[in-house]
Amino acid sequence: MRANQAAHRASTCTPSTAATEGDVWRWVGLARPRDQLGLGYGGGVDVVSLGFRTDLMVRRLAGSIIVVRERYLLVRTPANPGFRWGNFLLFPAPPRAGDAVGWRAAFAAEFPGAGHLTFGVDGTRGDRGDPGELAGLGVTAQVSTVLAARQLSEPAPPKEEMVCRPLVGDNDWAQAAELRFACYGRGDPAHQEFTERQLGEARELCRRGHGTWFGAFIGHRMRSSCGVITDGSGLLRFQSVETDPSYRRRGLASRLVYAAGQYGLAVLGAQTLVIVADPDDVAIGIYRSLGFADAEHQVQLEREP
Repeated sequence: MRANQAAHRASTCTPSTAATEGDVWRWVGLARPRDQLGLGYGGGVDVVSLGFRTDLMVRRLAGSIIVVRERYLLVRTPANPGFRWGNFLLFPAPPRAGDAVGWRAAFAAEFPGAGHLTFGVDGTRGDRGDPGELAGLGVTAQVSTVLAARQLSEPAPPKEEMVCRPLVGDNDWAQAAELRFACYGRGDPAHQEFTERQLGEARELCRRGHGTWFGAFIGHRMRSSCGVITDGSGLLRFQSVETDPSYRRRGLASRLVYAAGQYGLAVLGAQTLVIVADPDDVAIGIYRSLGFADAEHQVQLEREP
């Protein structure tokens, strides 16, 4: 999930009972040491994408079910079945000629009744796969830029007085929900429930010591927010950098990301900060100005209901 997106599009998935822990994951042609995954899997699992490695880190910490299959990795989030990128299949390579039928069948078996398709593609170069197979699946390819940094450069002071601090208490988290609605719309009741589940998951991650959620406050109102999550391995992943549309281009996001990153390095023990961005969005320029450097490209394939 990109840092400045809530990934809040909802759909319905009915869990499959097909998952078994005995399946074997076989990444063909990948030679990185398996311990670099750092997620506690057996069977030679080796995810090379820094974007997906940190996605899986967050999913595991949040309590998602991650199952090793022979041809793919299954990720399921029972607590939020409408979260598409919490319920997806991760393949070791993009679809090639003849793959569409098998990929679609695998998704239907794992998520019966789902109206959408979500496939992650491991790798670093942004290879989308065979255009004919993408058309056959009816998916759209989203190629994001994964950026990383070991230290950050302090940005210029914001244009107005603000305070960046961790969220505490019900009022702060309620403001985080209102900020998200301001960014993406309130939508229907199902979407509102989805947002509440997303933020409930984030709050629980923070409560259990896996990260911290920050807000940038002007007066007593939160105008920007983001989260940082880590499993203690040295990797830290930014989550959901969001700024009220009426307060953008005022330096809030750059100051907030800097403050959260410094906290991650100094307090959470992070060594590498990871953030994912749309290569065509203005936010990526903010991240680069802070010292983040392009590390790889992450491919996600999605068909909406």
